[in-house]
Amino acid sequence: MKKAVLLLSGGLDSTLAGKFLLDLGVMVEAVNFTSPFCNCTAKGASCSAARRAAEQLGVLVKVFACGQEYLQVMKHPRFGRGRGMNACIDCRIYMFSRAREYMEKRGFDFVATGEVLGERPMSQSKGAMALIERESGLVGRIVRPLSAQHFPPSIPEQQGLIERSRLEGIQGRCRKPQLEMAQELGLADLPCPAGGCKLAQKEFAIKFSDLLVNEPGFGLRDAMLLRYGRHFRLPSGAKTVVGRREGENRILEGAAGKNDAVLVPNKVPGPSVLVRRYKSADDLRLAASILAAYTKNASTLEVVVLNGGVIGGEGWVETTAPMDRERLENLKIGGDSGR
Repeated sequence: MKKAVLLLSGGLDSTLAGKFLLDLGVMVEAVNFTSPFCNCTAKGASCSAARRAAEQLGVLVKVFACGQEYLQVMKHPRFGRGRGMNACIDCRIYMFSRAREYMEKRGFDFVATGEVLGERPMSQSKGAMALIERESGLVGRIVRPLSAQHFPPSIPEQQGLIERSRLEGIQGRCRKPQLEMAQELGLADLPCPAGGCKLAQKEFAIKFSDLLVNEPGFGLRDAMLLRYGRHFRLPSGAKTVVGRREGENRILEGAAGKNDAVLVPNKVPGPSVLVRRYKSADDLRLAASILAAYTKNASTLEVVVLNGGVIGGEGWVETTAPMDRERLENLKIGGDSGR
């Protein structure tokens, strides 16, 4: 029985690749990677798009949550970044290496992907794809059903495990050929046209860059927080995050550590504010004035510290006026994308 490990994002290309392999009589198991930088999922959560795609294909999917090792790769990429903070080549090498390990552990024959030559400028040129293949230890062991005709025959093709003539030669960024194939192959309700990375998004990239500069030792919790709220860097270096909606308020309140504080408006509706690694009562007062600026109709506001660490203590109340707009904008990291 021919066996393949499929990198499955849940997008159109990887789902199509899985369908091609199944129609060729290949036994497929999928692997999916989640991280703080996935567009669709948080670290440790199962990707709903990949799960639905695996169900439609009728294959098992193994979810890998990218942890500290992956975060170090994103902090210090060997092969550079794209227009944002996206380190696409290093990211692909990490994931392909993990897929190779899984392939070897399971005794499978090759790794398959939905890659299309030229579709992504940084990671899907011939040179980049060859580099990723080499660095991940998968030379000759990657099958790309959608774009195989543009590459030399892989080892599985040479061995007759895969019928090369039945593989495609798609190239470029137009998705029309894939959409037509999906219809022909009976794939319906595909959840998204492609995956995505928040590090390639301008506002998220600014927040990530700020962390690298101001808190180079940051961990996964800090990276996860980049997904939520409005972010501010106080003069002391402390980080303040303002919730934009009720769900974010609860997340920020739950994310507070022993060196953090959570501020909320006293007896009126408004956002919750997380102050990370604050240095003094002045940091809390500044955060309170930021909170007041995002509380409706607040000329002055009483702010309660829910867990104030050593300064003030829980229940400490600060009365403040809203921070003026100019200073607010000067302290803000990035913008308000994701309202």
